[in-house]
Parts: sequence; structure tokens; C-alpha cells
Amino acid sequence: YIHLKEATVEGIGQQEIIIPADSPLVQEIGATLREWAQIWHKLFVANKTSMFRSVQQMAYSLIEYRSQIVSGTLPKDDLVELKKKVTAKIDYGNRILGLDLVVRDEAGNTLDPDRTSTVSLFRAHETASRSVDDRIQEEKMRLQNLEMRRQTLFSTVHTYSLLMNLKNFVCNIGEDAELLMSLYDPDQSEFISENFLVRWDSMGMPKEIEKLNNLPALFTDLSSSDLMRQRLFLVCQIIRVGSMELKEGKKHTGGLRRPFGVAVMDITDIAHGCILSVYASLNFFSRFLAGLFVTLKLLPGDLAQVRKDYPHFVDRSTAIVRKMGFPEIILPGNVRNDIYVTLLQGEFDRGKKKTPKNVEVILSVHDDEGKPMEKAIFPGAGYDGITEYKSVIYYQVKQPCWNETVKVTIPIEDVCRCHLRVMFRHRSSQDSRDKSEKPFGMAFVRLMRGDGTTLKDGRHELIVYKVDIKKAEDAKVYLTLPATWAEVEEKEKQTGKQFHHSGVIPVTKDSFQISTLTCSTKLTQNVDLLGLLNWRSNPEALDQILQRLMEVEGGEIVKFLQDTLDALFNIMMETSEKDTYDTLVFNALVFVITLIGDIKFQHFNPVLETYINKHFSATLAYMKLTRVLNYYVGHAEEPVLTERLYTALKALKYLFRFIVQSRVLYLRYQKLCHVTVHLTHSSSIDDFFAITLCNVCVCERSNKHYFSTDCRDVLLPLVTDQLSGQLDDHSSKPDHEACVQLLSTVLDSLDRKDVGHYLACMTAILKQMDDMHYAHYISTFKTRQDIIDFLMETFIMFKDLMGNVFPTDWMVMNLVQMQVFLRAINQYSDVLNMYFLDQAHFQLQLWNNYFHLTVAFLTHKTLQLESFSQEKRNKILNKYGDMRKAIGFKIRDMWYNLGPHKMKFIPAMVGPILEVTLVPQPELRKATIPIFFDMMQCEHNFSPRRTFEKFENELITKLDQEVEGGRGDEQYKVLLEKTLLDHCRRHRYLSQSGEELALLLSSLLENLLAYRTITHDGSREHRMSCTVNVLNFYKEKKREDIYIRYLYKLRDLHLDYENYTEAAYTLLLHAELLEWSDKPCAPHLIPRDGEYMWNQQELKERLFHEIIGYLDKGKMWEKAIELGKQLAKMHESHMFDFLELSQLLKNQAEFYEKIMHAMRPQPEYFAVGYYGLGFPSFLRNKMFIYRGKEYEWLEDFSLKLLSQFPNAVRMTSTAPPGDNISNSPGQYIQCFTVKPVLTLPHRFKDKGVPEQILNYYRTNEVDQFQYSRPFRKGEKDPDNEFATMWIERTTYITAYRFPGILKWFEVKSEEISPLANAIETMEMANEKLSNLVQQQACDQSLSINPLSMMLSGIVDPAVMGGFSNYEKAFFTDTYIQKHPEDHKRIEVLKHLIALQVPLLADGIRIHGEKATEQLKPLHNRLVTCFQDLREKVEKHYGVITLVCCQPQTQFNVRGCQLRLLALLLSYQIFIQSGVYIILVQDHKSSFSHSSLLSCPSDRRASVLSRSEEDNRIARKNRKEWSVSKSQVLMERQSDTDEVRPYVDEFFVHLHTLYISMHCMYVCVFCKRYCSFTQVAI
Repeated sequence: YIHLKEATVEGIGQQEIIIPADSPLVQEIGATLREWAQIWHKLFVANKTSMFRSVQQMAYSLIEYRSQIVSGTLPKDDLVELKKKVTAKIDYGNRILGLDLVVRDEAGNTLDPDRTSTVSLFRAHETASRSVDDRIQEEKMRLQNLEMRRQTLFSTVHTYSLLMNLKNFVCNIGEDAELLMSLYDPDQSEFISENFLVRWDSMGMPKEIEKLNNLPALFTDLSSSDLMRQRLFLVCQIIRVGSMELKEGKKHTGGLRRPFGVAVMDITDIAHGCILSVYASLNFFSRFLAGLFVTLKLLPGDLAQVRKDYPHFVDRSTAIVRKMGFPEIILPGNVRNDIYVTLLQGEFDRGKKKTPKNVEVILSVHDDEGKPMEKAIFPGAGYDGITEYKSVIYYQVKQPCWNETVKVTIPIEDVCRCHLRVMFRHRSSQDSRDKSEKPFGMAFVRLMRGDGTTLKDGRHELIVYKVDIKKAEDAKVYLTLPATWAEVEEKEKQTGKQFHHSGVIPVTKDSFQISTLTCSTKLTQNVDLLGLLNWRSNPEALDQILQRLMEVEGGEIVKFLQDTLDALFNIMMETSEKDTYDTLVFNALVFVITLIGDIKFQHFNPVLETYINKHFSATLAYMKLTRVLNYYVGHAEEPVLTERLYTALKALKYLFRFIVQSRVLYLRYQKLCHVTVHLTHSSSIDDFFAITLCNVCVCERSNKHYFSTDCRDVLLPLVTDQLSGQLDDHSSKPDHEACVQLLSTVLDSLDRKDVGHYLACMTAILKQMDDMHYAHYISTFKTRQDIIDFLMETFIMFKDLMGNVFPTDWMVMNLVQMQVFLRAINQYSDVLNMYFLDQAHFQLQLWNNYFHLTVAFLTHKTLQLESFSQEKRNKILNKYGDMRKAIGFKIRDMWYNLGPHKMKFIPAMVGPILEVTLVPQPELRKATIPIFFDMMQCEHNFSPRRTFEKFENELITKLDQEVEGGRGDEQYKVLLEKTLLDHCRRHRYLSQSGEELALLLSSLLENLLAYRTITHDGSREHRMSCTVNVLNFYKEKKREDIYIRYLYKLRDLHLDYENYTEAAYTLLLHAELLEWSDKPCAPHLIPRDGEYMWNQQELKERLFHEIIGYLDKGKMWEKAIELGKQLAKMHESHMFDFLELSQLLKNQAEFYEKIMHAMRPQPEYFAVGYYGLGFPSFLRNKMFIYRGKEYEWLEDFSLKLLSQFPNAVRMTSTAPPGDNISNSPGQYIQCFTVKPVLTLPHRFKDKGVPEQILNYYRTNEVDQFQYSRPFRKGEKDPDNEFATMWIERTTYITAYRFPGILKWFEVKSEEISPLANAIETMEMANEKLSNLVQQQACDQSLSINPLSMMLSGIVDPAVMGGFSNYEKAFFTDTYIQKHPEDHKRIEVLKHLIALQVPLLADGIRIHGEKATEQLKPLHNRLVTCFQDLREKVEKHYGVITLVCCQPQTQFNVRGCQLRLLALLLSYQIFIQSGVYIILVQDHKSSFSHSSLLSCPSDRRASVLSRSEEDNRIARKNRKEWSVSKSQVLMERQSDTDEVRPYVDEFFVHLHTLYISMHCMYVCVFCKRYCSFTQVAI
């Protein structure tokens, strides 16, 4: 549906504005609704329900008003009235939503600031704001009144009622039915109300047809605690009344009550008041489709109150369903005498029957003579009582559970002589057999015990007697027997005789249980309270009765409050001639009053008030009460009476109420017409007024209108007079605190100054001034100093007044002020350029104030359009434009005008200019970012060292602060980098350093933006990762001040999550920046919470103690001992503080003990891969190793991980994913457990170390982790699955060791260049060839085939492609020119190629010795090819000769092995005469013990062999190793004392060879003997 409307178009292109032809008010309504709609959506998302509904109602009202206005059918008067409603609604809504105030004229039209004077605009704002405030106040008062009415309705009364109306019951039963509806608490598993009974006929209609669709019931006496239960259900039980089974037939027994179904409805929301009324249906849990339809409504008040307030709901036909218990308040006069009996369960012997009995329980009430009490049993509300109640029958159940509750109501005077009788009968499904069935058991229980108390509430296990018809009907016979097994136990204890089961009436083996609940205001179960109520029957024991009353439980007393008070005052009145019991009665009365004052029973205060006003009748009680009270006061010093007096004073209010009421009754009795009450005041009326006035004034301090001008003239003299009187020395009891508060209020009110009027006037003046006025005003100043003073004061004043005077919602007023200020600032800019720019008159402070004013103007919140809604943004742009651009361009121009003075503002102006560039306005950023380059250039030109360090350091510092404060974005990062790079690359001297700074700032911004984004994220891991990235950046830039600040942020994060170990390692980074010296600490080295000026040694010691504490909490005692040793060494050798040393050693001893005895769970490690472009950059397509917490397994860790990325998919495979996953836009997480690789310290190797010590190193000090994945090769062996089971083992190496500053570290990945790959390939080929040659030389039985294949693959020209490929790729002039840094690596590759020749020579020689006749042709070809290869290699890459060495003496070096390839790892190999000679062992020679060049563990090992670990170390340290004529590298493997003599002898021989042949020899032993090696050389 499209509706065409008339509109006006203004502007062209991007500036085109479409203005509808509607009236301004209609347009305003539309704009307001659009703005409210956005806020409305946010309120819905934030789940602010009340505000959401308020906005909804206001929006609907505005839509309705708009339709009425647009219709054009309203009379003029109605339209004017409607406009007032609309504007009032808009203003009210804007205020409560925090939007801007709209100012209007008297007709309701929006004021145009261009056509309205500034002062008038200010007054209009004041008027509008005041009217909105009044409107809000009225609304608050209205809501408060509504709430008070509701609270009055629902909280002043403590009793509630639930009205239920049964509309219909739909179920095809086919027989009569009974519906029993009650309230049920599922948490306590108990019914809280009696049943509401509805009888239904077999035709599906109510028995009382007139009640069709209208069966009301009122559940009464519900207390607030009942309604506030966690859950409350409405339960309906349906009982079928008919035959045993649903079968047609005349011979079946009828009238049996059988269970059919049950329905449940949760009515918790109704009970809690969330829903006031509801129409609902309940579905039955039965074999038949059934439904029950009810309406529910919660009503406040008890039965009398509801009948009075809601007569249309509750009439004579409404069934009253009582609560099984008392209401919260029992008012005097409320008489109740109900006993609820619940048939619980039983167990019945089947007797001679093959199946269990179909037991029917028959309950009746009888007197002592056995006569039944007629209609005393009520199965449910809504029907009259019955004489005999028959239970539900469960078919062939041995242990039936009935849980059927009935109410027994008999006159109070008859309770003492009545008892319950229960008969048990088997019911047959066949009518003929059923008639012959007689009761087989009988049980009974008395309703009142022998001591006069009622039967105790709770369970009772009754004794089931065998039925003898004659004796069973004779109550005098069975009432002499015990009724319950509890009575039997009690009697056996008293008499010591055992109960005989075969007495007058034998006892059966059956058991039966009932429970009772007495709800009576006249019958008590407490003996002591009963003694008081029946005191006349035993007046001799009154002393004891009154004493015991104060031991009765409070809940029992409040139930019988009226009877208790009547009894107390009756005792007092009937013994009025003597005061024997007055004190005891007084104490008992105080006890009862104090009980009512307890918070538990405070809701019984109205009951006490009602009793005093309506039921109290003791006319002479005042005499005795005052006599006892006066006695207590007069003898207060006696210790015994002090506590009693204190208790009586707490009950003084109601004691006096009783005294006064008694006196009034007495005077009425004496027929006096009036009573004169004399009140004695302790202070004068003036003092009372002063105190009252003080209290009122203190309460009204927040009301700004309280001391208005009109009130001040009247109140101020009176207040000062009262204050002087109170503060006078002659004042009897001055209230100094109240006087001080009153005086503060008066002074605060008198001190208020309304700056708004002055600012409005000044703005109006400035608005009227044009360029000529400004120029003329400046010319009136006589001296240049006067201009300086004027401008300085003006700049400071403008900065203080901007947006700080008018309320934030006065948008128009604030924008008018900013617009006028902008024009004034531009005028003053010209003055600065004219008078204070030359060298002679330049004023640094004046210019500085100017720049700070303009920056404050530009960054003011009033002008930040991005924070406003689109509607508001468009209004401001259309009316005022973007004033930030104008002032920003002026700042740029003024900066460039400074010329040589710029250096005076560096680095002070770096921060303000950064604030300007961070404003998210693209044109402004493009215009102001080049100022940074200008600052760089300026400092570079004027600094002696030609750098811009000041600018760089200040920019990094301020950038960190601003981005952390929420400013900056990705667009700013890109623009800053691009702008600086463009300017720097065009500069002659700043091209390199400027480019480095630009990239540095871009990297910093990336880290800071990620840190800021993740700071608001719920993931602690991400926050920690970003924090580490930022602090690593500042560490590289050596910005220790910011670095330390982020260190402590990381520490705090760890402590928040109890990562004590990681917190310790984080703090250790700070300690490593300090020295053990007395140098004073630089300010940035002192932590933020440190106020004391530490020296470095003190601060480091303090940090060490804190770190050790964290390590102790993290159970890292080994690391704590290591740090403790450092501290101990300092105290022992430098500080000489032996007391502290002793404490440190004690702590170390404790740590050692914990290592051996404390339980320390080993953490699990998890490998986690984040794949896909959906992850943040610092996680994307990376793998990490995580250190788990104690007892954290893979399942828990995975759930926690996936909760951080709810959209991520967990990968089931542990293999590295393909590009389809890595480059997908989704999120894929790979997570599995890895095992750390144990790295033992050298001191533990080959030694028996306790398991407790080794356990630490199994999961700590590790950076290598393995994952083993089983797979199969070949077909599976059905008999042995392990026969084809292979293991693929992957090793992960992390960038840092665990534990560290994080609980996770990234897995390292290396990039190997083609040249490095070629070197590794040649190393491995040479090593493999050397090993093979050595094995063939040592073992003649080995097959020659592997050697043949390897030699053929190297020397045969057909497969020589690899060698020639290296020459083509790396040995060309082109490659060397492009990669000059690879020169040394190329030399290493050439040496490796040259080394192959002597190895091949040895291999071919051995091949010739072992070759068979069949292999002779192959061997001859190998020799030919080798000759060609040797000529080529020796010609281009030199000659290497392997010299055999036969030592003259035995040389036992355990564990040492000549590392021949170490020569090839050097980048500094000197060539002499083109010949390389390497010392090796003659494989034919043999030493007496172990060869110098072979390991004891493997005599056959090659001198050129290298383990996998050696390869890894070699690659890692290739750049660090250097071998020359004067240096030999050795690898540590054996003990010094054992090796040294042989090493000395060996190097003497080596030195002889070196001198004689003038060639270079290289020998590599273990690194421990480097010192020996150098000496020997």
C-alpha cells in the first residue's frame, strides 16, 4: 500500500531534503515516534519491561493523537486542547528517555532559535523544564497513590483468598464421579487446603443441574507465606463411583469408590500476583481424554472481607474451602474447631485368599457409649457432612496408600468424649459375594488425651484389632484397650509389663496409619497452656501455671491469644482482694505483649489492638498494673528486678493501653461523661516547634524550591531565632546535630547563584556582535598586555562555560551557545595572528590556552554527532552544520601559522592534537593527521640527534590512554598509517624512520583495539592474550612505564581467576627489571599501589616475597625455593640480615616438606586449534597448548571452550585441517589431550630420584608435547589386534615453557628457506651415507644392497639432478646479488658437497671389497661415475681428506663422540691451500676399552652419526656456533675428571698433526670441555 503525500524538496543531490507538507506538529510526532522506536527496541533487548511498556503506551497514544489531527475533523477548540496533550506527552516521554527538551511557544509550536532572542530562548527552556518536572512529579504521585492503594489492598491484610470457578468437566466415564480439588505444595509434598467436592453424574452433568457452568469455590485463610511458596499447584482428583471395573452387568457390586485420574495446574504466577486472574484448562492423567475448565482470581482479605468487598463474586452458593491450618492472623471472635484426618496407608494380610484384599476403610466418629456422631465428617467443601466415610478401593493391593483427607467437625464440648473408629472390609466385585463380606478389622483413636490435651498432630500407627461384632460395637470394651502402638510403648515403660496381643479383642498382623491436624481456637495440644485456660479447676497450682506459661511456644499462644488474655485478667480480677498473683500475672502479660512485638508475630499487632478496643473488660486492672509497674520502677536498683523492669519498658506501650482502657471502662462504669487527660511536656511549645522545623528543613534539603524568595522572607527570621536559642549557652538541651544540619541547609540555599541567566545574557550580546564590533572592541585596549589579559580570561571562561551550565537536555540552548562561541573563537584567532605571532611578541601561554580551548570545543560531547540518533543528527546538521570541522580546520591553520614556534609545543600538544584526530569525522581526520608529520619533521630538524623521540614517546603514551578510554577505531588505524607513510616516503630524511614509526603505530593500534574490544568480552583467556600482546609490544619498544602498567593488569586478571602460578610469573617480569643494588627506583618502576619511595633492592625483595606467596598458593614450591635461595644469598652475603635469612630458610624447609608430603594434582595439557576466518586475528588458524586447572578433564575444558564460541563447530579429527576449513568464514575448534615430554635437570640424570620430585618435572618446565594417534597398516589380524597397530606420534613445541605468564602458549612454526632446506638435505644425506659406510665396515655380514643403492643414487649421472639443481638455484651470480646475506650459507652448502667425495670414496672402496661377481659391473660403473664426480667437485669446491688417527695410548672417554658435521655447521670456515683434513678413527683399529670416537652404548655407531635431537639442536643453534683455527666446540656427556687426561693427550696429538700439515682440524667433544679444548689448542 502506497500513499502519495504532498512534500517540499529543498537542496539538490546529496543535500536534498524532503519536507512533508504536513503541519509541524504532525511532523514532530512522526520524528518523535521514529526516535522512540529505536529506544523501544533497545529496551526490549535489555529486558526493561516496565519502561518498555511505558514507551509502548505513550507511542500508541501519539499514534492515536496523530490520526485525529490528520483527519482534520476536530473543531478548533478540541484541536488546541489535543495539541497541548501531544506536546505534554512528547516532552514527558523525552525526559524519561533522556532525550532533548523541546521548547515551544504558547501555541505549542517549536521555537526557531534564529527567530527567537537568546534570553527568550533561555526563559522558554526554563518554563518547559519546570512544566516537565511538574508533570513527572504528578506522574510519580499518581503511581505512588496507585501503589499505595495496591499495598493497602494486599499488604495491610495478611490473609488472602483464591476464587475458583469450575466451568466444565469433560470426560466420558460412564458412571458417577467425584471431583476433589485442592491446593498442593509439590516441594513440601503436602496439601495445604481441604477438598472442594463436586459430584458428577454418569451423563456428564453436575448432580445439581442448576450449578452447570457455575461451580464457585473460595479457598480462604491463605497467608502471604502460602502465596510466596516456590511452587503452588491446583490439583484435581477424580474418583469413579460404581463397579469395581468398567464392565456392564447387573451382578457387579455398585457404589464402590475407585481412582480414575488426576489433573495438575501450576498457579504459582497467580499466587505471586504476577497474573491477577486467568481462565485455564487442566488435562487429566488418565486412560481417557478428559479436560477440566476453571477460572482463577486472587482476592485480598479473609472470608468476611471478601464477602464485603466482592459480593458479586462470593454469594451463598460459593463453597468455602478452608486452609488446613490457621491463617496468618487469628482475630478475636474467630472460632474454629476442625480436625483433619488423613487415611495414609496400611498393610493387610491376605489370609486364606490367594490374592491381596480389596480393602475399603470406613471412618466414623463415636462417643464414649459407641453412638455415632451424625454428619460429623466432611469429605469436601460444598456438601453437608456425612456420618460414615468410605475410602477409595485399590484392586488387589497388599499395601494400599490412600492419602485421603476428611474434616471432622464436632462441638467443642463433645470432643472430650469422642473418638474415631475405623473399620476395614474386603469388597468383592461380585454383588452376591460382596454381601457376605463382613469387616475383618477395626481400629480407633481418642480425640482427647487423658491430660485434657487434643490428639497430637502428625502420624499415628493404629492397632488393628480383629472384629468381633458384639465387642466391636461395644465402645466400653475396646476403649479400655490401647489405640496406638505409641500408647503400648508408653504403657510398657510405665508398668514394665509386655502387651498381650491376645486380650479381650485379639490384635491382627495388619497395620494402618493415619495423620491428624487440629485447627482449633479452643482445643490445645499444650499441657501448660491448657492449665492456664482451665485454671479454675486447679486454683492451688496458679503459681506453677503462670510460671509455666512463659515456657509455652509462641505460636501456640498467639493462636489462643484472646483466651490467654482473658484467663490472665480473670485471674487478676477474681483475686482482686489480694495481690498474691498480681506480679505473676503482670510478668505473664509482659511476656505475651513482648511476644507480639517479636518480628515473627508482629502481624498479630492488629489482633492485640482489636482485643483491647473490643474485648477487654477488666475495669480494675489499671490499679494492679500500675501498682506492679511503680514497684518495679521504685526498686530498679535491685538486680532481680532490673531485668524485669527492662522487659516491662519494652512492653510499655500496650501496658499503658491496657491501663488507659481499664480506666476508661471503669469511668464508664461509674457513669462519667468524659475523661480529662493531662499531658505533661518536657519542653516548651517553642522548643517543640524548633525541633520540628529542624527536622522538616533537613528532610527538605534536596528540594531546591524550599528556600524560594517568597518563603525565605518568612522562614529565615524564624529559623535564625530558633538557631540562636538552641545554640545559646543557657539552652537546657541543645540539639547540636540538628542545628548544624539546618544551618548547612540555609547557607547552601543562600549560596546558590543562577549562572544560567548571566550566560544567556552574554551569549545574546556575543550573538549581536559582527566583525566590526569585535575589531572595535579590541582596538579599545590601550596596551598589548591588556589584550593578553582579556584573551587569557576569555579563553579560560569559554572553556569553563561550555556545556557546563545548561542541562544536557537543553540541546537548542547548548548548540546556540556553541555556535556563538565558535564565531567568537574565530575572531580571537585573527587577533592572535595579528598581534602575537612574531618573534618579539609571541606569547606561549596565550597560544597554549587557545589550543586547549579549541580542542575542548571540538571534543565537547554536545557536538559528537555520532552518539546521537539519526533524527537528531539530521536536525543538527541542517540547522548548525558540523561545527567540529570548522574549528578543526582552524586548529590546523593556526598550527601551520606557528612556523618556528612549533617546537615549543612539542611534545605538550601531541595529546590534544591526538584527541582532535580521533574524532570520528573523516574530513577532520584527513585534515589534522598531517599535523603529526609536521611535528616529526619539526623535532627532527631542531633536535641535535636528528630524531623525533619526544614526539614518538608522547604519541605512544597518549595513544594508549585514548584508545583504552574508548576512542579510535579500525578506520583511524588505516588512515593514520596511510597518511604518515605517504608523507614520510616523500621526505628525504624521514623515509625510513618515519615509515618505521607509521608501521609501529599501526601495530600498536591493532593491539590496543583488540585489547579494548576483548576487555568487554566475557572470555578471560582473550583478555589475557590481548594484554600479553600489548605488554610485549611495549617491552620491545622499551616503554617500561606502560609495560609495567599492563603487567599489573595481567596479574590482577590472574588473581581474579585464582591463577596464582601465572600471577607469580607475571610479577617476576617486573622483578627482572630491577637490580640487587641501592639505586633509587625510577618512578615508573614503582607499582601503582606503592607510595613509599623504594630503592631497587627493597622493591625487588618485596616483589620476591609476593611472588613466593603466589607460588606457594599455586603449589609451585620448586620455583619458590629457587627464588628463596636468591633472597637467602642476598641476606647472607650482602645484607647480613640473619633474622630474615632464618625465616627464609624455614620457609624453604616447609616447601621441601610440602614437595614430599602434600598432595599436588598434575594438570592436564590440551592442544587447541582455532581454524576459520571467523576467529579474531590473534587466534585465527593457530594452535595453542593450554594448561588445565586441577582436576580439569577434556570434557569440562571443551565445554568451557565452546561456551566462549557458541557458533563454533568442534572438529572430531585431530589431523591438521585443509584449506577448505582454514579459509572458511566459520569457526572450527580442534581440541584434544597432549602429554608433556619430561625434561629432567642434569643433576637428576642416572640417579634414584623420589617420585614426588619427578612428578613436578613431568608437567612443569616443559615446552614439548606429544600426541599419539593409533592407525593400522595392512589387514587387521582377528586373533591379535596389536599385530597391525601403528602409532603416529606428533610433537608440538610451544613458544614458551610452562608454566608462564599465561595458561596457554602458541605452538611454534618455522619457515625454512630453500637454501636452508638444501643444507639440511645435504646434511642428512651425508649423515646417512656416513652411517651406512661405518656399519658396512664394522660388520662384514651385512648385505651390501643398501650401500649399492645409495652409492648409485648419488654418483650416477642419471640421478644427479639434485646436485645440479643446487648449482642452478644458489650458486649463480644473480642469486648472490639478490641475497647477499646468504653468502656464508652458500659456502656451507659447497663444503657439504665437497665432504661427500671422501665419504663416497670410502663407500666405493668398501663396496669393491664386498661386491660379488654379479655386482662387479655395477661397481665398475660406480667407480667411473665417481671419478667424473670427484674431478668436478674438487675443481669447484676444494678437497677434503679424512685422516685416520691411531692413538699411541689407551684413550677412554666415556660417552664422547666425534661430531664431524659440526665443521659444516660453522659459517666461518677458513680455507688453507684448498685442503680440508678431518680427523676420524680408523675403523680397523681397536682400543682397549672404548674408542675415542665411539659411544659405549653402541660400538658400531658412526663417527658421522647424529641423533634426531642433535639435528634439532644443530638447526636451532646454527647461527650461534662458530669454529675457527683457535676454537673447538665440544658436546658435554661425561665427567670432567675422567676425561681430562685423555683429552689432553688427544689434543697434543691433534696439535702435532696441525703443525706438521699446516691444515685445519676440527674436533667436537661435549661442551663441558670447551675450556680444556681451548687450552689444548
